[in-house]
Amino acid sequence: MALRTIRTYGDEILEKKCREVKDMKPRYRELIDDMLDTMYEAQGVGLAAPQVGVLRRIVVIDVTEEANSPIVLINPEILELSGEQTGQEGCLSLPGKAGIVTRANYAKVKALNEDMQEIIVEGEGLLARALQHEVDHLEGEMYVSKVEGDLLDTTQAAEID
Repeated sequence: MALRTIRTYGDEILEKKCREVKDMKPRYRELIDDMLDTMYEAQGVGLAAPQVGVLRRIVVIDVTEEANSPIVLINPEILELSGEQTGQEGCLSLPGKAGIVTRANYAKVKALNEDMQEIIVEGEGLLARALQHEVDHLEGEMYVSKVEGDLLDTTQAAEID
């Protein structure tokens, strides 16, 4: 396992749509382990593969108080969104910045796990926000396109990924 460099806002790779993962290869298992290490080291709660330079539909999320309860999503697809929450959102690809974003308060996502078995993940609040934020990354979208008002200079914002 190794730490990977997090690509930052302005890097063209963050604007590209990711390709599906068709089968679990050793390099993808290594990527997932590296993404988890990188996310925890950066004190984020989510990370998408393009943020470390890989255009594959892989996401890791851990919104728990104690790290080590990660959710790994391969080829995630949002099935359902409902409710609304508005709050401050940040991104590991745009350090020191945050903005107010409105997202659904509930999200239901279908994906594959590391064993390529279908799973359903449902969440509210922060987990719902993280699911939507990370799936956006796989589509080449960053949260800045959804910010209401100006980006804020801050190192105190809760960074989603």
